[in-house]
Amino acid sequence: MRNTSRWVKLILELGKYRIAMLVTLSTATGFILASREISFGIIPPVIGIFLLALGSGALNQVQERKRDALMVRTKTRPIPSGRITAQDGLIISFMLMFAGTGILMIFTNPVAVLLGVLTAVWYNGIYTYLKRITPLAVIPGSLIGSLPPLVGWASAGLSIFSTRPLVLALFFFIWQIPHFWLLLLNFGGDYQKAGYPSLTELLNKSQLGRVTFVWIVATAAIIIFMPMFGLGKSLYIFILLFLAAMVLVWKSRKLLYPRHADLSFRLAFKGINIFILSVMFLLSLDSLIQF
Repeated sequence: MRNTSRWVKLILELGKYRIAMLVTLSTATGFILASREISFGIIPPVIGIFLLALGSGALNQVQERKRDALMVRTKTRPIPSGRITAQDGLIISFMLMFAGTGILMIFTNPVAVLLGVLTAVWYNGIYTYLKRITPLAVIPGSLIGSLPPLVGWASAGLSIFSTRPLVLALFFFIWQIPHFWLLLLNFGGDYQKAGYPSLTELLNKSQLGRVTFVWIVATAAIIIFMPMFGLGKSLYIFILLFLAAMVLVWKSRKLLYPRHADLSFRLAFKGINIFILSVMFLLSLDSLIQF
């Protein structure tokens, strides 16, 4: 029993379960916004995407194991720390991805399956290699965050080629950019040590802070326009979303002050993660409750 628990924890760590959970929540949000209910139909896309995301994260750790060993933040991960071999990690990653894809294929529809597979392919096949070439890889890489909500939407049986799902996907796309950049900026030295191109090679910290702040403002601004496209019908929910956006911008203003750059990056990264969780909760609540 103890050995089983150890393996479960190891697989979750290998699959970057925190990222997988966020991806799963965005999938659930897409389903709820499309169907306006929480039904048994939400279970297959949520489980399928969670397993697919775990497998994709595990494969990413196999792909980046040598670079991970060079960074303080990642050297204790399962493969570079020697708790699991790269070969075992590869087997686990494929098993998880096959299981997740299989669930989507059996219980959802071809559009949801295609989007789920595209997310994994884009992450492991494109973004993982682009970030070794350019520090601007986060921009095409942000497509990764915009697809899971569409998986949930498609799983509810609605077309993704309409205004509401596309605006939702656009929001997650734009949110991903400052989220990725803040992560990289928080561990910029580590990334350079591992041979990744860094934004600091193009801009100084003062400039980086201003650019990131602009993207955060853009993320917050989309909230204001969401009701115009049918996302969020309650005035109360809109007010809460607006307040969350304003708090995010206000808290992130310190990015404009280079003297506090390192602390500002950490606080802004925490703030933008809390913001996305708040938005998903409020939008889902709006779809479930008649105010």
